[in-house]
Amino acid sequence: MTQFDLPLEQLRTYRSTSVEPEDFDDFWAKTLDEARAHELGARFEPAETGLATVETFDVTFSGFDGQPVKGWFVIPAGTTEPLPVVVEFLGYGGGRGLPHAHLLWASAGFAHFVMDTRGQGSGWATGDTPDPVGSAPSFPGFMTRGIEDPSTYYYRRLFTDAVRAVEAARSHPLVDAARTAVTGGSQGGGITLAVAGLVRDLVAVAPDVPFLCDFPRATTITDRTPYREIGNYLKTHRGRVRQARETLAYFDGVHFAARATAPALFSTALEDLTCPPSTVFAAFNAYAEADKAIEVYDFNDHEGGGPFQQAAQLRWLPGRLRG
Repeated sequence: MTQFDLPLEQLRTYRSTSVEPEDFDDFWAKTLDEARAHELGARFEPAETGLATVETFDVTFSGFDGQPVKGWFVIPAGTTEPLPVVVEFLGYGGGRGLPHAHLLWASAGFAHFVMDTRGQGSGWATGDTPDPVGSAPSFPGFMTRGIEDPSTYYYRRLFTDAVRAVEAARSHPLVDAARTAVTGGSQGGGITLAVAGLVRDLVAVAPDVPFLCDFPRATTITDRTPYREIGNYLKTHRGRVRQARETLAYFDGVHFAARATAPALFSTALEDLTCPPSTVFAAFNAYAEADKAIEVYDFNDHEGGGPFQQAAQLRWLPGRLRG
């Protein structure tokens, strides 16, 4: 594979053509108000893991429409005082998996909240949260579920779950709510950007090779799934291109980035066909907070920086969380 997108010097100034809906803020304010009409009801039940250096809790909280969402909450063993918290969102197709897979941030001395992904968790890690909402005909996957209207689109539910996950994490007595960071890779990076635009008092945001950004370009520049799901749907539903684009605009990471207020560390890979670098730079260049940086991996595909990006986050995040 070779670099296929715009040259790096053009990426650094590239702007998306995605048109922001006039009622974008009202749509999301109403959506979150409806979710908050339900009790958060966050429950943290001790989980037996066999691990000696961390304590793990099996979490259930109310997400979109009060529907139950699962998660893991992991803290260093013996924690007695509130800690900064890292809330993590997961990549496409995966669920929360097993608790011993989530040791990085607790090992760094932070509380760590991992949100399960409704309806997913059968691709690369198991999940425990169903998506009980039905859908009109859609292409297999999640990208076109409910795409006929923003109110029914799958990611309305998932982004709402994510905001509520931050609220659930902050509700734990061993969390310092004023020091909250959000992170995730790929789909998790896209969710991270949505939360960055919807939760205004975060202290750090770390979207890694983020998905769900710059839909107008993403859906036409790459044939790789998951974006290709949208093309396959429109290949059959030929008259719904405008309708689909209007729905997707409410979920575009570019528009959430424009509302973000927390320092951010992005990453992208110049050979990434899953989340093309121009779509990542579209969100990065729109990101409203001036304190932002992006790690660029010249010869990598969607794995991005992998452990090198984790190392970059471990250098960058503690200074933001510990102040």
